[in-house]
Amino acid sequence: MQQVENRSPFEAIWAFFSSVRLTVAILLILAATSIIGTVIPQNENPTDYFNTFGPFLYNLFNVLDIFDMYHSWWFRFLLLSLMLNIVVCSINRISTTWKVVFNENPTFHISRFRSIPEKEEFIDSRRPEELKEEFSSLIRRRFSYTRAETTENGFCIYAEKGRWTRLGVYTVHLSVITLLVGALIGSIFGFEGFVNIPEGETANSIRLRKTNALYPLEFEIRCDDFNVSFYESGSPKEYRSSLTILEGGKPLLQKNIIVNDPLRYKGINFFQSSYGTLPPNEIALKLVGKDTKIEYDQKAVMNKEIDLPEGEGKFVYTDYRNSFPFRGHNLGETAIGILTPKNGNRVDVILPIKFPSFDGMRQGGLIISAAELHHRYYTGLQVTRDPGVWVVYTGFVIMILGCYITFFMSHKRICVEVAKTGKKSKVMVAGTANKNKLGMHAIVRKMAKNLGITNENRL
Repeated sequence: MQQVENRSPFEAIWAFFSSVRLTVAILLILAATSIIGTVIPQNENPTDYFNTFGPFLYNLFNVLDIFDMYHSWWFRFLLLSLMLNIVVCSINRISTTWKVVFNENPTFHISRFRSIPEKEEFIDSRRPEELKEEFSSLIRRRFSYTRAETTENGFCIYAEKGRWTRLGVYTVHLSVITLLVGALIGSIFGFEGFVNIPEGETANSIRLRKTNALYPLEFEIRCDDFNVSFYESGSPKEYRSSLTILEGGKPLLQKNIIVNDPLRYKGINFFQSSYGTLPPNEIALKLVGKDTKIEYDQKAVMNKEIDLPEGEGKFVYTDYRNSFPFRGHNLGETAIGILTPKNGNRVDVILPIKFPSFDGMRQGGLIISAAELHHRYYTGLQVTRDPGVWVVYTGFVIMILGCYITFFMSHKRICVEVAKTGKKSKVMVAGTANKNKLGMHAIVRKMAKNLGITNENRL
């Protein structure tokens, strides 16, 4: 009957997080999460989600934060669990490596090097005591650690370098932890929002995408100008916003942005994402006296009263419609205003762009028409802040360094044994490495050549 091992709660938790199975499980869950996050668009309009999935799935997905999963508590928990898993696994396995890397007086067994098939052996005409200093000096120039020991028939020199490269795998682990920390910082302290700014106007807050709450900025952003170009089909080709950052009313930064070329300021990114048109704030009027036939040109700004010629009173431009129904017909773009004669009641004036003589049916002293509408654009900006992005970049740099150390560098050890044979010396050069065995063989051959091996004296 097997004896059940009694472990403390701390030991049980440690064993749980040191499991490689846990690593695999978390990675599979994260992979599935990424697939879901790709299939289901994130941070869209709740109405779109409701229409797509229906009330039941909408409520279920909303409770599980599926529509914003990368900021959900359970996604952060997965990242934190993976980070703890990597840390515990690394601590469990680093003790042996640590002893190898930081051992001031490493032991070696010469029998291990003697049994290596790919070693070089040759005969030197000098005696061992004549070779010791020369060989030691040569090997010290190429290896960071060397030690000479006396044997029964001569001496041997043990040397090694690159012990620290055994930490390469832990450098990769550190990079993954750094990436996860950066992701957590971005998930917790970052945000994503949007703002629409009309041409010539300024905004000092944005609306958060998830909660739709206003988020104040520490500065102001102004849209100085907006331009859009179109393909022949009518679809937009490029839209460009001219933006200015202001603090205390003083402009500090100006940039023209297009899609994928954002403006960045104080860790906040402004991406060009959309645009739209606003009701014209100003229209050009053409007025014709019904009796005098004299034509007049005037400008009308929305909600600002102007005096009409020929004593016809006052007019104020009050509204704009993209379409205007009239007796079963659509008049298209239409400006609407109010005429106040000097002697009479206020009259609504309808000014369709396509029908300049439409106001003639009013039977007034002037025929008013809207000759031109000065449309305004607004720029739609996607606003993001991710304070963990530089931590993530640092993680990528550490990962590249760790991968280079892990795959292209190795811990190399070499042994040179010199044994007396008659009045001459027999020299053996052998080496081993924890990676890249072929590269180590080349180092052994080169070292043997530097020590004096030739085709004539090779054994």
